[in-house]
Amino acid sequence: MSEQRNMISSNYNQPSNLPNATAVLVLGIISILGGLCYGVLGLICGTIALILANNDRKLYNSAPELYSSASYGTSNSGRICAIVGLCLGLLWVVFFIVIAIFFGSLSWEAMRHAR
Repeated sequence: MSEQRNMISSNYNQPSNLPNATAVLVLGIISILGGLCYGVLGLICGTIALILANNDRKLYNSAPELYSSASYGTSNSGRICAIVGLCLGLLWVVFFIVIAIFFGSLSWEAMRHAR
């Protein structure tokens, strides 16, 4: 009977995982893939992942003994992936804007010379 009490009480002393650590990692990976394929998806998922990662970071810094360091590492990895995904997404969006301006100015010049 005392062994059961020790097992039950030992589970209460273990630190728990951060609430959004897995979600941050998944969104960070999706932001990299979205940033590589189509910039807007990378921007959206990366922004959400960064917000969740900052919330987890605040939770961990307020009481590090309550949360496991492994979940903090998972959240931090997702944060890094989100930053990479945001950068890739921004590059694609800037690229599309430059291309739109370039071809828009070409078509404007073609219309102006056609008159």
